[in-house]
Order: sequence, then C-alpha cells, then structure tokens
Amino acid sequence: MNASKLLLVGASLLLSSCYGLCGGGVEPPAIDPGSAATQIQTTAPPSDAIVLFDGADLSQWIDKTGRPARWKVENGYMEVIPGSGSIYTAASFGDVQLHVEWSSPTPPKGSGQGRGNSGIKLMGLYEVQVLDSYENSTYAVGQAGAVYGQYPPRVNASLPPGTWQSFDIIFRAPRFSPNGRLKAPARLTVFHNGVLIHNAVEVKGPTAGLLRRYSMHDPKLPLMLQDHGDPVRYRNIWIRELEPED
Repeated sequence: MNASKLLLVGASLLLSSCYGLCGGGVEPPAIDPGSAATQIQTTAPPSDAIVLFDGADLSQWIDKTGRPARWKVENGYMEVIPGSGSIYTAASFGDVQLHVEWSSPTPPKGSGQGRGNSGIKLMGLYEVQVLDSYENSTYAVGQAGAVYGQYPPRVNASLPPGTWQSFDIIFRAPRFSPNGRLKAPARLTVFHNGVLIHNAVEVKGPTAGLLRRYSMHDPKLPLMLQDHGDPVRYRNIWIRELEPED
C-alpha cells in the first residue's frame, strides 16, 4: 500500500473514532424521569452489597499512588476537590451491580463539557459519563450517562443541577483467552434516575482517547471516580459482585 492510501486509511480511522466527539451524532431527547427519580433518598443497600461510601469517610478509597483519597467529606456526601486527582476503590471488582448517587454543582457554571463534569470508570477503564446535561448542549457521546465516546444514552433523563441523581449499572467485564486475545467485550446496562438508557451494550474498548482497543488486563480492577475539575458530589455508593455468566 502506497503512502497516499495509508494516509486515507488513517484519516478514515480517525474520523470514525472521532464521530460524536468532533460534533457528530444527535443529542438524545430530554425527558422527565418522573417521580421515581425526584424521590431519590439514601436508603439501606442490599444485605449482600459492599458499601463503598456511606457518607462517613473515604476509608474505601485511595488516590492513584495508593495514598488516602483527598476529596472533601461533609453532610453525608463526598465532593471532588478539583486538582486533587481521581480516586479509586482499594478493592478490585469484575462483574458487578453498582449504585451511585451524584449531584452536579449549583449554581451551574460553564457549558458543554465544562459544566459539572466527572465520570464513573468501571475497572478504571470503561466510563459512564457524569455531567450536568440539564438544558446543557454537548456532543451526544459525552452526555450524562453516555458510555463515553461510544454510546449516547437513549434519552437524556437529567435533573436540574443541585438535585441528587442516580445511576444503577450492571457491568460485565471483558473476557480474554490465555494468549491475551479478546473472547468477549465488556457489556453495560445503565439506568439513569430509574430510566433505562443502555441495555447490554458491547463496549468497544477502554473509553479514553480516540483509538479504543482492548488489551488483556486482570479480571478484577478498582472502580474509579474522576476528578475533571468540577466539584461534583457523590453519596450512597454500593456494589454487588455478580456471578460470572461463563
């Protein structure tokens, strides 16, 4: 293949990867999630759940160097301290059911991706986007609840900034053969404020960057909450380990 054809192939791959991030894609329709979302309260998790944050402290969380997490804790929630870094669970997980409640800053500041941005990364690699998407336009695969850079949510079920919202996530980790080849991709099912926004979608690879390609990794890795420079709040985080399907 000559240089000009290589250039065309490379450009095609870049544009394909860039779809949505570079302005493509249609924003999902905004809906009112109804009373199930407006009545969100911190309630007791299932008896077999591992409580990752109950409003008291960050004992279950560390920074990327392994030191104690430095986010603020008060009034039953944790809050991103911008610039302090993303935080990770001290424990590692594979297939899980995850419940997270979050609230974007109020009054809102900025627009697009600069407004209430954070993220929940399963295994530290596969992100469900946290963003203030209430009356805030941005690219489709960057909306609240998006599998970042890959799948927009089916609908925008966002509530106003300052309101507690919820994600309920079913995650199936990718499977690899002993030689490192991908046997089965990761899959995500996500409910935003009680509304289904992803149904067992196949994740195309790690969600960071334009070129998404699986590389073999451990079957269990820490969960990550992202510091993206906005003081997003989290509360009532619990996780249930699921039996593998294979």
